[in-house]
Amino acid sequence: MIAMQYSLVLPADYDMAIIERRIAGRGHATDGFPGLGFKAYLHARKGDGRAAPDNLYAPFYLWRSTAGMNDFLCGPGFVALTQSFGWPAVSTWSVWHADMKPDVAGARHALRETVAIAPHADLAALRRAEDERSRDMLAHPEVLASVAGFDPGQWNLVRFQLWRTLPEVGPEAAPEGQVRVYGVGHVSAARAPAQTR
Repeated sequence: MIAMQYSLVLPADYDMAIIERRIAGRGHATDGFPGLGFKAYLHARKGDGRAAPDNLYAPFYLWRSTAGMNDFLCGPGFVALTQSFGWPAVSTWSVWHADMKPDVAGARHALRETVAIAPHADLAALRRAEDERSRDMLAHPEVLASVAGFDPGQWNLVRFQLWRTLPEVGPEAAPEGQVRVYGVGHVSAARAPAQTR
């Protein structure tokens, strides 16, 4: 499995209701997309008090295989996005753990944390710890999906959850933009739950 996200930074005075209407009108287009675990249509408003320094449209994907990801990126949906908003950098992470609950479409918020991996870290131990952490997160009654993965190109890991309610981000949260809280406008899910162990 592979996790993927691109983030479009929109002008400070951009009417984010446009993004919310776009999600409401087009989000269903990826429902049941081949190879998709889920796609969370994420957005954030600048200064809304949820760790959002910018207006953002930043969908997060969980792919069951690179074939589905490639079909999407080479397809008309991504072309339409680039024609409307420009050519985004696409981040990917190899998935160590991913699971979601049957009612994942009920998610209204998302939390994504990226953490640098120290040089010469014990990756096997880190993988076990992140797998366990991700499983523990999914046990929370308000968490509907949990993903843990890593990017050996940038040497960072991602922790991502979909929440039914707004997660609390306390002062102990990682600094410098490593933690982002988003609103969720729609979740396109696979026909059967995605899961990796």
